[in-house]
Amino acid sequence: MELLINGKKVQLHFGVRFIRELDKVAGISANVRGQRVGLGYGMIKSMPALQAYDTAVLSTVIYAAAYDAKPRLALNDIDDYLDSCTIKQLEDLFSRINKAISESNAVQVSVKNMKA
Repeated sequence: MELLINGKKVQLHFGVRFIRELDKVAGISANVRGQRVGLGYGMIKSMPALQAYDTAVLSTVIYAAAYDAKPRLALNDIDDYLDSCTIKQLEDLFSRINKAISESNAVQVSVKNMKA
């Protein structure tokens, strides 16, 4: 999937690395013996919010999916892009991203089981 942000084509990837990146920015962490430890769950937290059309989560998901953009997009750039979209464009973007995520081999089983 590709988006045009700030006049630059940005490729979005929804594989294993996307899940790891999402865990970094949207996952749960705990303090274990004085050290911060990531516990994951970024996808589990993000999917219901995406389906509820939460634009802050959409921004975070795009950020995680654009992990290989050079230079890396800032969340502010993505927020500005989303702020410039019409309601129809946002609805379409949510739909396309939800579809791309649900079709990804890396997350397909997780998303399917979340719906059960």
